[in-house]
Amino acid sequence: MNSHLERLRKELEGAMAGATPAELASGPEGKWSPVQVLEHLWLTYKNTSRGLSKCLEKGAPLATRATFIHRVKTLVVVRLKYLPGGAKAPERATPRGTASNEVLRSIFPEIQQMDSGLAECERKFGANTKIMDHPVLGPLTVHQWRTFHWVHGRHHARQIRERLGRA
Repeated sequence: MNSHLERLRKELEGAMAGATPAELASGPEGKWSPVQVLEHLWLTYKNTSRGLSKCLEKGAPLATRATFIHRVKTLVVVRLKYLPGGAKAPERATPRGTASNEVLRSIFPEIQQMDSGLAECERKFGANTKIMDHPVLGPLTVHQWRTFHWVHGRHHARQIRERLGRA
């Protein structure tokens, strides 16, 4: 597994370590519970994998042209490795109430699946090719996708730790 995604896996495992199902299911009023945060992440991995599959099926990248705003946002998140808080998740990545055991059972295999798709896109299209668009950051290369998911996962692992009283 790629080092960014391996670090992501370890970060999430560490955040969840020793938590009971009841602890994972409860959260502060008006905020996502730890398992909802994990479902959000799981959905982002599934959506990325789905997009990668589309690129591979088509045999071509699906990226559009980056705007100035895309470049600034990508600089902040991917280069500076900072994910500002307070942004609303895209609808397709908003928790839907998936059973917690399904999320917990599926999240790490989904990271592996995503890593495989990213590796295949990198082999097929090249390391410097923007392969598809992120809904906020715009077009990203394989390396930028991996970095984004690590930064995003690290951000949410902190939230999980806070909600479990381990900050």
